[in-house]
Amino acid sequence: MTYCVGIHVHDGLVFAADSRTNAGIDHVSTYSKLHSFIWPRERVFVLLSAGNLATTQGVVKRLHQDCAQDGPNLRSVATLTEAADYIGQVSSELQRQQMARDTSSTSFEASFILGGQIAGQPTELFMIYPQGNCIHESQSHPFLQIGEIKYGKPILDRVIGRETSLETAARCALVSLNSTIRSNLTVGAPIDLMILPRDALDGGYRLHLTEDDPFYRDLGERWNEGLMAALDHLPHFFWEDRNSG
Repeated sequence: MTYCVGIHVHDGLVFAADSRTNAGIDHVSTYSKLHSFIWPRERVFVLLSAGNLATTQGVVKRLHQDCAQDGPNLRSVATLTEAADYIGQVSSELQRQQMARDTSSTSFEASFILGGQIAGQPTELFMIYPQGNCIHESQSHPFLQIGEIKYGKPILDRVIGRETSLETAARCALVSLNSTIRSNLTVGAPIDLMILPRDALDGGYRLHLTEDDPFYRDLGERWNEGLMAALDHLPHFFWEDRNSG
């Protein structure tokens, strides 16, 4: 299973993803689900992937190959919308090819979150569905999730707004991942985090956080302590105050 989240605030974009691709008693494998395509001072794209690994690997490989050839590619598209449509077409094509060779009813579906910026244009964030169509994030909830979304969504709903600072949004993304990892063993570290400030076309900041990373461990411990402190400060039932007296 996978969990990826992209957040779009006024100051830029945040992307975070786990890297577990296969979990079990005897075997755990990892594969980065955060992919960046950077042409400094010109354009930067970040792609998060979830779904069939053969499809997601094939899409990323194709995107790199197309950049060296004539025809549509991430360097030639004029807008982020064109980039999202192009990636959707590549994904749909690869799914059809793999389904034609399959004899065991395997699901080759894949979903993506695409974000980034082209020089002179605003930052944007899209979700690309397995069918190839795409959507923007909403104004009231400026984030998108793919994979195992339910455990990490509550904090995003409560905290993230368009005016949330970039660093707060990044910490929120990590807590969202941390909460999902604690609740679902099929999602796991290392975590890839990318922070892309608006108009920073050099790629921003990228972190690769293992379970033992001091920053990541401190963040998880402080979040747990904060939850316990908040629980202790919730209003008492009427009989608790009476009994304590």
